[in-house]
Amino acid sequence: MDLALLRTFVTVHRAGSFTRAAALLGLSQPAVTGQIRTLERQLGRPLFLRRARGVTPTAIGDELAHRAAPHLDALVEITERGLDDNSGVRTLHLAGPPEFTSLRVLPALSPLTAQGLALRVSFGSSEETLEGLAGGHHDLALTTDRPRGGLLTATALCDEEHVLVAAPRWARHLTPELLADKGAVVLEQLPVVEVHESLPLVTRYWAAVFDTPPAAAGTVIAPDLRAVLEATVAGAGLAVLPRYLCEEELTAGRVVALYDPAVPPLRTYFLAVRTGTLSHPHIARAHEWLLRAAGDWC
Repeated sequence: MDLALLRTFVTVHRAGSFTRAAALLGLSQPAVTGQIRTLERQLGRPLFLRRARGVTPTAIGDELAHRAAPHLDALVEITERGLDDNSGVRTLHLAGPPEFTSLRVLPALSPLTAQGLALRVSFGSSEETLEGLAGGHHDLALTTDRPRGGLLTATALCDEEHVLVAAPRWARHLTPELLADKGAVVLEQLPVVEVHESLPLVTRYWAAVFDTPPAAAGTVIAPDLRAVLEATVAGAGLAVLPRYLCEEELTAGRVVALYDPAVPPLRTYFLAVRTGTLSHPHIARAHEWLLRAAGDWC
């Protein structure tokens, strides 16, 4: 059986569609479709059910993926080991959101570089990082979405507390008592600083704390939480930020927490790998190192 066909099959199985698999493999979609059909003819069994949005593996497709994927991953491991120089340096490909990866994950993994680990880091959304992990482009992925299916394995890493903050001048007339009495209505006149037009952090906070959607639109939109923090410190408006990101500014008084709910909104980060790849020592070491470090983050 042609290993190239198996590689294409496993990529389609992980990606969930011919289109995404073609992009990951650098092939055209007709080429991917043709390879899958060839493999199905060789096996005499259908491997996927074609749906309107992607494909679903058949029972034989799932069985073949679970049997073949670890061996294909091992071949990739052998290839990567051959590409390393004689110094014993191993390369870990890591992906996650830019802020959490930069401020939490990379400092935690940096001591491993003295033990022969090289790091290659990619930033992206949870969907992008999980897609890249499934396609074999990353070894570890930090995500706020728990992956489904058996080809990816995720471990809860830590919970991120979200805080409603603003510069002190906005907080002078917004006492906790007023917020507790009037709720989100008193915040409607404040500008909003966010990472996206859909206001994902503010919307999640409003739903969890005030049980209502936010009424205001974004005033400043910047696709990086560090930029949101700097704009908030400068007085651009209110923002919902992870506590770890704004803790220093809160302590220094450059921003203040507008509200202290009894149960603060939390978001869980997961550490995801392809199932079976923790047998590779450098991946397992980084995985264990991050789990230990995360004990100090929560």
